[in-house]
Amino acid sequence: MAQCNRYDFSGRHAVVTGGGAGIGLNIAQRLAEGGATVSLWDRDGAVLEQARAAFGAASPQMVAVDVADPEQVAAACRQTLQAAGAIDILVNSAGITGPNMPVADYPVDEWDKVMAVNLRGPFLCCRAVVPHMRNKDYGRIVNIASVAGKEGNPNASAYSASKAGVMALTKSLGKELAQTGIRVNCITPAAVRTGIFAQMTQQHIDYMLSKIPMNRFGETAEIAALVAWLVSEECSFSTGAVFDISGGRATY
Repeated sequence: MAQCNRYDFSGRHAVVTGGGAGIGLNIAQRLAEGGATVSLWDRDGAVLEQARAAFGAASPQMVAVDVADPEQVAAACRQTLQAAGAIDILVNSAGITGPNMPVADYPVDEWDKVMAVNLRGPFLCCRAVVPHMRNKDYGRIVNIASVAGKEGNPNASAYSASKAGVMALTKSLGKELAQTGIRVNCITPAAVRTGIFAQMTQQHIDYMLSKIPMNRFGETAEIAALVAWLVSEECSFSTGAVFDISGGRATY
């Protein structure tokens, strides 16, 4: 995809959760290309080390953290602030799909895992970072939700419910901070082909493709392009908002 719009993130520090691969990694690269310094938070240390090569000389900070663990998130925040001095941008991209099966068969422990990463994680990261943004009266937060949170994908109840929760969290926090210099928004992609597809059945992947009028999956670079604007200073009057990027799938 041709990259046309460039934003100046010089002097800004960004935290990207799930930044070791997929959408998170591409977002982090886009921000680094704009001059931001970047911290990648990911629970997989090996994945983080593999990601380092994608940045060349602009070596990001790597922090191994489980975003569902409040103590680990607080420690990651302290570590990043000590290294970077500030957190101006937070992108909550870490997520899992959970199994594909009907509600009646869905294991409770699997439901809890999905909720822990996909909804508790963004809550904990926002909770840790927002006080520091308030001290500077500036910040940009983008939560990665999903069109599944709007429509509810069959056989993906935990994922769909967790992403609906992310949208509500975004709206609530955006309203809380509306009179500050902090903007909080989320995006609702349709399916984007990344390593997360390995967690899904082929039947579910085919279902998701069938729902996209463009008849293709999204590209990570396309997601990163939208996020780049949302975390820029130019995004000044949008907060608590949900931005579709779904190839025509979203109907509201």
